[in-house]
Amino acid sequence: MFYYLFEYLDKHLNVPGAGVFQYITFRAFAATITSLGIAAIWGKTVIYRLQKLQIGEEIRDLGLEGQMAKKGTPTMGGFIILLSLLIPTLLFAKITNVYIVLLLTSAVWLGAVGFADDYIKVFKKNKEGLSGKFKIVGQVGLGLIVGLTMYFNQHIKVRMYDKVTMLADGTQVQSYTDTKSLLTTVPFLKNNQFDYNMLLPSFIPDHYVWIVYVLVVIFIITAVSNGANITDGIDGLAAGTSVIIGLTLAVLAYVSGNKVFSQYLNVMFIPNSGELAVFCAAFVGACIGFLWYNAYPAQVFMGDTGSLMLGGVIATLAIVIRKEMLIPVLCGIFLIENMSVIIQVAYFKYTKRKYGEGRRVFLMSPLHHHFQKKNYHESKIVIRFLIVGIILAVISLVTLKLR
Repeated sequence: MFYYLFEYLDKHLNVPGAGVFQYITFRAFAATITSLGIAAIWGKTVIYRLQKLQIGEEIRDLGLEGQMAKKGTPTMGGFIILLSLLIPTLLFAKITNVYIVLLLTSAVWLGAVGFADDYIKVFKKNKEGLSGKFKIVGQVGLGLIVGLTMYFNQHIKVRMYDKVTMLADGTQVQSYTDTKSLLTTVPFLKNNQFDYNMLLPSFIPDHYVWIVYVLVVIFIITAVSNGANITDGIDGLAAGTSVIIGLTLAVLAYVSGNKVFSQYLNVMFIPNSGELAVFCAAFVGACIGFLWYNAYPAQVFMGDTGSLMLGGVIATLAIVIRKEMLIPVLCGIFLIENMSVIIQVAYFKYTKRKYGEGRRVFLMSPLHHHFQKKNYHESKIVIRFLIVGIILAVISLVTLKLR
């Protein structure tokens, strides 16, 4: 909203300083400070209200040290993140930008799915929460929205460069066209563009590629949102990991939407995607502000309201800036946590069939509980996981030049 207000003040009333709102970097900085302020200041009120409503986390005794001391800690703290993300984005971003609309939709959509799960757990006293199939329906629904929008919306294009023309004065001009495309980026390769049309058998017409693309988008959103949900098991882990991923995606979004930087780094230029840096900045600020209360010992848990939303937003961000193939590296913590559960369950079932008793690979899954069982303190586990997350983020940024 402020963007359009100050654009009017700059162009029509010539108000000094109003033009600063045209800069993405300034609005990203303002969004970060605003989201931090909302989360840190308003968060205290939210926690108080949750305590008054007696919205406490139901803790199952898993034999983990200090676990039962958390009983009664308010949950549904994801509202702090959600509102701290939405308000600055609406204030500082171009809200008519299709990418911003898509990300706002993703945040609200999976935030609502997570809220339904938390509501059933807390108010209906059902520890299982929302049925797994309904969660999947919500994730698939968002995947359909994102995938179909990316394919059919005419405002979503990539810039394709043509031949270089030499003018009479010796100046070189490179022509280009902005076109609909399902190109994406493949990390670590020199000619690092992949077209989803290549996944279609030769006997299937190209115009059916949208089906394949939408299925891939659904898988990515479901996997990443579930990964974030599983990672949210100890104080500060999911929020801290999301901060690191959000900062990395902010850099990638800014580079992808900047003509000069994208050409210099030989990165796919996506017109209007630079605006996502403002959203990413608000996302990072909201997560850091939430960490003020969620760091060990946590005063509030984010619940599924926050964790599902964080994963869905991260997945959608990666998809819209054509960096979805970077997710296994960038979101490596989510991937490891997810895989630890899959490996544990699969191995347990296999050994139960073969030997008559189930055996385990890990002392407990997800992986962070395995280290808790080995008597590592929560804070040490979180810090070491975040260090790994930073290393993965650096590797992700290095892919801009390492090919």
